[in-house]
Amino acid sequence: MPNNVTSIAAAPSREALAHFERLFGFETDCWDVHEALASGRPGFVLLDARSAEHFRKGHLAGAVSLPHGKITTARLAAWPAETLFVVYCAGPHCNGAARAAVRLSAAGRPVKIMIGGITGWLDEGFPLVAGADGA
Repeated sequence: MPNNVTSIAAAPSREALAHFERLFGFETDCWDVHEALASGRPGFVLLDARSAEHFRKGHLAGAVSLPHGKITTARLAAWPAETLFVVYCAGPHCNGAARAAVRLSAAGRPVKIMIGGITGWLDEGFPLVAGADGA
């Protein structure tokens, strides 16, 4: 008996492969970000797209506070044009990372979203740091 899962057929494998491989160009996960940061040479700027207040309460070590609404070409001038940004916000219930990604993309900057945000980071057992460092 069909249900909401089975009533629409899955995409052909070739299309599914292309779709899922393409996602890695747009997003990364908390574990991969943690591993890259631990290497000491991550190759990206980690950008916290939440408010400065939320950043002070707890953020990923090494993150830069730049709320999505304050992303401008003038503020981005501090980094070379080819700099990759990895953005995050509170978690799956928050679209701040997507808003930041839109602004960065519109400015011609490479960007990926860290899926899961703070919620995913904590779910993986990784710590947050408090304070205004990185702002």
